[in-house]
Amino acid sequence: MGGFGATETRTAISDKRFLSTRLHNMSNDYSEQIAVQKSSSSPSSHPVPAGAQTILSLQVERFIDAHRRDGYRNADLDPLALPPRVATPELTPQFYGLDPTEVRPADQAGFPFALTVGELDQQLKRVYCGGLGLDCSGVRDDSIRRWLFNRMESELVCPQPTPQERDALLRRLLTVEMWERLVASRHGHAKRFSLEGCESLVPLLDALIESSAIDGVQQIFLGMPHRGRLNALVNLMDFPVAEMLACLDHESDIAAMQTDLPYHLGGAALKRTAHGEIALLLAHNPSHLQSVYPVVSGMARAWQDEHLDAACVPVVVHGDAAFAGQGIVMETLNMTRKSGYTLGGTIHVIVNNQIGFTTPNPMSVHDNSYCTDIARMIDSPVIHVNADYPEDVIRAARIAFDYRMRYEADVVIDLIGYRRLGHSEHDIPAITQPRAQASVALHPTVTARYHAAMGATVPLAELRADALRVLQADAVKRRAPAHVSDASGKGAARSNRPLSLERIRSLTAAMTRVPGGFRLHDFVASLIEKWQSTVAFADHAVDWCFAENIAYASLLEEEFDIRLSGMDVGRGTFMHRHAVWHAQDAHTAAESVHVPLRHIAARQGAFDIVNSPLTEEAALGFEYGYSVQTNKRLTVWEAQFGDFVNGAQVIIDQYIAAGEYKWGYQSALTVLLPHGHEGVGPEHSSGYLGRFLQLCAGDNLRVVVPSTSAQWFHLLREQARAEPAQPLVVMSPKSQLHGNCASHSPLSDFIDGSFNPILPDPGIVDPRVVTRVVLCSGKLFYELQRARDESRDTSTALVRVEQLYPFPHDALASLLSGFEKLEEVVWAQEEDRNQGAWRFVREALEQVLPRGSRLRDVCRTLTASGAHASIRAHQKEQCRIVASALSRPSR
Repeated sequence: MGGFGATETRTAISDKRFLSTRLHNMSNDYSEQIAVQKSSSSPSSHPVPAGAQTILSLQVERFIDAHRRDGYRNADLDPLALPPRVATPELTPQFYGLDPTEVRPADQAGFPFALTVGELDQQLKRVYCGGLGLDCSGVRDDSIRRWLFNRMESELVCPQPTPQERDALLRRLLTVEMWERLVASRHGHAKRFSLEGCESLVPLLDALIESSAIDGVQQIFLGMPHRGRLNALVNLMDFPVAEMLACLDHESDIAAMQTDLPYHLGGAALKRTAHGEIALLLAHNPSHLQSVYPVVSGMARAWQDEHLDAACVPVVVHGDAAFAGQGIVMETLNMTRKSGYTLGGTIHVIVNNQIGFTTPNPMSVHDNSYCTDIARMIDSPVIHVNADYPEDVIRAARIAFDYRMRYEADVVIDLIGYRRLGHSEHDIPAITQPRAQASVALHPTVTARYHAAMGATVPLAELRADALRVLQADAVKRRAPAHVSDASGKGAARSNRPLSLERIRSLTAAMTRVPGGFRLHDFVASLIEKWQSTVAFADHAVDWCFAENIAYASLLEEEFDIRLSGMDVGRGTFMHRHAVWHAQDAHTAAESVHVPLRHIAARQGAFDIVNSPLTEEAALGFEYGYSVQTNKRLTVWEAQFGDFVNGAQVIIDQYIAAGEYKWGYQSALTVLLPHGHEGVGPEHSSGYLGRFLQLCAGDNLRVVVPSTSAQWFHLLREQARAEPAQPLVVMSPKSQLHGNCASHSPLSDFIDGSFNPILPDPGIVDPRVVTRVVLCSGKLFYELQRARDESRDTSTALVRVEQLYPFPHDALASLLSGFEKLEEVVWAQEEDRNQGAWRFVREALEQVLPRGSRLRDVCRTLTASGAHASIRAHQKEQCRIVASALSRPSR
């Protein structure tokens, strides 16, 4: 569990394998072979004096260290060799004054089979300067670097792949290659974002799946952008060939019915390996390439939190330019190292085409700068590998997996290839990249290169024909995709214990119990006294802080799990929550924090409260993914100020609002956006209510603006058990509403009742004299109420629309019909006309407007920023809005 002193419970990750069972045994024998080699090494016929021997040892050690540190800079990483590699002087024996014919010191550890400096040079080049290069420049821990070096060097004593293994690898590459050719022949004008040039990605993912199965991992969560997605869906996720081809055929019935583009699709599959079954989920992903990274991370964390005795591994595929260029990557790399967001490490795979769209990636292997350099911010090692060397690609996958499982930390595989075709097969890459594209045109495919390297006896053309025949045979089979569901949905129904005064008092006693020796801050101590006095009588007023905490407490007692995250959520931006208490005289970190909601009952739901890093997009994406995967938790994310949610607009537009329609993802994510104009300026006023309402269609969201603490209480409780699951967007209160006693409901309203989409005017005595109804939402009601009551106007009723979507047409129509002499309906809002609800609700209001009455709006004067930074200007504008709403319009 995450956050605030909670111990992070995580599955004990076994280190029972190295590469495979065979490789594990060979690697364990490595130290023994070193000892045998030392004892059997023939001494030089010309003994070297002791002093010279010491100097020689130091020179050789420097030579070895140079390869460990910088070998990747001279590795054979670029398939196109543009430009060709230039030798690095520091990686030559002569740089250290060494003679290749010289005999190595007999007592020197490492590389036991290299008797001379020349043999050592050959082995160092094989390990560190071949088709795989290890970059540890970002790893600051010496012990981790030593493990990585040993892991790389152990490959010298590992057996080479058998002919059968090489044949299987070649056939796998051919399947990947021939899928692209099949699509090109059937639907040459369809966008497919071909994998040609990086076909080794699929065997790499195969190797990660196999390694996971050997290690007992039960679930892999996979995220990837467009490049190669269709290929992965067919060849990795077992998506039927016939269905995929139909998705690309704009004349097919399947294409006519699809709700998203084929290269956005995900799915789930149960992969069968020689070592057991493993579940694989490929997350759906929109065209905002890296946005899926935090979503997949949230899915993985939710799975881990609900399967404490099992293991899952998140794997995220990135594009080269996107990994380095999109800020959400850095946000998520940082965030997933923090308590409450940790994943036990993510395996990152860069599909590095060395070009982003039409412009080459400014980070290039040719000048020793890399798109992976940002991984240094998290001390991650990077394994660069040439995509044209598939055996090295598999080796890279296994090393990365072992590292992740051993250190529970992120690791990056930089799969360096090229792009044979244009970005989406429609553009002409030679227009902008003539030299590179000329080289690509002449460059043999990875299948041709590997076929030649392994000396296969069966002609390549015949093998290609075999692979194509299999794909074509599947292309005529019409069957439903053999997938397991990739969205867990809601779990089993929880108990719905009735609320009573006695139960609320019992929960309050648990919430206000202070651990022995725990000295509270005076403010928190006074809060506890207030809460205890609140439940003394049923007519006591309940503030918003107590309402929220008691809602959570009641759900936890009913064994609902709750996850609450965001900036400052422990205390609350407006001092409005205080769900985490900090001891004022603690001597250790373990003593310093107490979370009362974790101590409600002996048998209760889990309560995680997580202060997020200073980020919105990655944090909200994470919580969305968490809410999709979890089947039993109320997942709540709160913006520090509602305005700050615009930093996560991609997640809102592409996932929260449209995820169920496009992909079937059910989410009960609750988004709290503190909202209300108080004269504190732009970025601190508006939750962009109008933007959310623009996204509403097909009951995809629930958008509410609660105005009383009881409404807030019932809303949270109902969201936890809502069926079907639906995201909830709340324009939640800020300081003025928290401190407004008129908005504090009596305790009796918590015991009975429910959330009401419409709140009638409690001050209307005789509906027959009402000629005007002012409709409003949120805190504006109390300003209108005060002015109306001071004027003793009995002809104006104030009605609160607490739920703006789905709009409560029937309830509002029924309420308005009760006013027989109604002449005017006014929609009043403190937001600008273009930012509040008016433009959304106008059509709905016209539909329920009683005959003979007219409709008008009262809104804030339009400004470019939408809010006043002057309290005086704000108050003046509020007075104008209230006066205009309550006055007769001039004719």
